[in-house]
Amino acid sequence: MTDARTDVRAGAVAARSDARAQVMEAAAALVAAYGSHDVEGYFGAFATDATFIFYTTPRVLGSRAAYENEWRSWEAGGFHVLECRSLEGHVHMLTDDIAVYAHRVRTRIRDADGEHDLAERESIVFRREADGRWLGVHEHLSAEPAKPAES
Repeated sequence: MTDARTDVRAGAVAARSDARAQVMEAAAALVAAYGSHDVEGYFGAFATDATFIFYTTPRVLGSRAAYENEWRSWEAGGFHVLECRSLEGHVHMLTDDIAVYAHRVRTRIRDADGEHDLAERESIVFRREADGRWLGVHEHLSAEPAKPAES
């Protein structure tokens, strides 16, 4: 026989599981938009107050608008995303409305120097908005070490 506390705990576990799945879906949509160079879809996956740290950019980008400006400058130099794959994705729920998605990323881009394959690691902090959507509020991208550490 279960008591009310057990029912509440079970409900909380189920809600966390649903939220984790929703974050995974939001992350997959973000990566798909990026990988197909769907600029509108990609930036639409981030809140306007999101911040961004990239190892290729010397400063912190303090808003989605700042990143969009940076992106346009990259495109002016010939930047185009050809493909992006997410590997080993994991969601860590911090609260019911805040989660961190961490993964390894394999991206193929084109720029003025030709096509390049990138091996990177990334974390994206997602926040559940009032309308239920999960949007990125912080992204941190780093180059993957030449030889990944063994687990």
